[in-house]
Amino acid sequence: MKNVKPKSPKQPSKSNAVRLARRQRSVYNVAEVEEIFRRFSVQRPEPRGELEHVNPFTLVVAVALSAQATDAGVNKATRALFAVADTPQKMLALGEEKVRDYIKTIGLYRNKAKNVIALSEKLIADFGGEVPRTREELVTLPGVGRKTANVVLSMAFGQPTIAVDTHIFRIANRIRLAPGRTPDEVEAHLSRVIPEAYLYHAHHWLILHGRYVCKARRPECERCVIADLCKSPEKTCDIPAPLVELPPQVVPVAG
Repeated sequence: MKNVKPKSPKQPSKSNAVRLARRQRSVYNVAEVEEIFRRFSVQRPEPRGELEHVNPFTLVVAVALSAQATDAGVNKATRALFAVADTPQKMLALGEEKVRDYIKTIGLYRNKAKNVIALSEKLIADFGGEVPRTREELVTLPGVGRKTANVVLSMAFGQPTIAVDTHIFRIANRIRLAPGRTPDEVEAHLSRVIPEAYLYHAHHWLILHGRYVCKARRPECERCVIADLCKSPEKTCDIPAPLVELPPQVVPVAG
């Protein structure tokens, strides 16, 4: 009798992720979700991403480099890189070895340097050196997945997208706003429950909330403006923090 190798479980397709998201219910009603994002909008009227960039190309590169790295770490490495290579043509002329030297403080820098050169080549060959404006085209670039594409569409081209990074994935499940087993499921669920009026900024509100308040190791519930609405089993406080506008973010621009 032949040994039959067990099949690896299939990852859900995007259409399956949408169907699964519809089956997994948020524990919040419509009014509660509206109030959550209303408070975020009062706290940060104009949230911004924290990756430094000067144009869509440098944004693509910065987001691709940020995988398994902090924004602060990426910014530190790319300031000097973008000063000398802020277009695909200049990046290609710089070459993989020199790109490696600029980004060697970032995790997985060798593979990321290869991708930066490869995506620069593809942008020149297939898109006339311009960053494409559709998700379908963006994900054809080396090192660019759905999350990176969504960030670029939002930050560079003003499209309302939900890019599910580790912060958003954690929060969506932790507070039970949009539970899902995969980033695609969470994205589909969030896109369904977030009020349209708040959809454009929702991505950054959730990331910043996860980065500075609802932290991975220990959520700082005493600093949370939605503590009374939150339905997380991990919650340690029911009294919301004062709802005041935070000081404007200081996000330096590379160059």
